[in-house]
Order: sequence, then structure tokens, then C-alpha cells
Amino acid sequence: MQVGDVLRKKAARVATVRMNETVAIAAQLMRSSNISALVVKDVVRTEGNTAVGMFTERDVVRAIAEHGAHGANLKVSQMISVQQLVSCTSTDTLEHVRHVMNNKHIRHLPVIDNYSLIGVISMRDISSAFDEEATAAKHSANAA
Repeated sequence: MQVGDVLRKKAARVATVRMNETVAIAAQLMRSSNISALVVKDVVRTEGNTAVGMFTERDVVRAIAEHGAHGANLKVSQMISVQQLVSCTSTDTLEHVRHVMNNKHIRHLPVIDNYSLIGVISMRDISSAFDEEATAAKHSANAA
């Protein structure tokens, strides 16, 4: 099973936040969308919108834990690592993506095809896909 198979079952909208927004704004976006991660985008004149990282609930907690109430006023760019964006493509297998997530200790990956952000896959998405696959296999074995 590939990442694209999972994305086809999810909502098409990808929740994003700009690097110069505050932690408070990012937290409000996650709360209003009932999600736990946002793709961080940077506006680069020559390349348009560029995904540069992920901002998660863990980043909100870290901002508050390290800076107190002032942490809510920090910029998203101050709380993410932008050295190397970890991402996957829609043709990557779920096994490969799960391995990357485990090795990097992350729970969300942006899905980028031909330099375009097309979605986000989470560890929960992968777990659900494997559960569905196992249930389908069990049902077909019982039917035989």
C-alpha cells in the first residue's frame, strides 16, 4: 500500500501556517481544525510557497515550557528546525514511511510530489491503513 492510497481517503485540504505567524495563531489553527500538526510554509519570491517544516502540538508545549506565557508570542520560525525538511511522496510505501517516522521520531510527514505539497500523512493514518488491511484479509480468509 502506498501513501497516495491513504491520501485519497482523506480530506484534500492541507492545513498550513506561515513561518512569521505566532505560536498562538498556529495553536488556534490546530484547535479550530481539530488537528495536531501544520505544514510550515515560507513565501519565497522565486519559488512561490515552499514547505519548510512541520509545526506540532509538541512545539506549542515546548514554546510554553521554555518561555512561559511569552512563548505564545514567538514566531513559528523560532520553534521549528528548517535545516532539512523530512517528507515523502505519494508513491512511497507505508512501510517505508513508517520506518522514516520511527527513525526520525516524528508523527507527521508532508507529502510532496513534483515539488508540490499534496497532503500530510500521520502515524495514525498509517496505523489505520494497516488495521483496515488486516481486517479485510481476515474477512476474506473467513469467507473462503
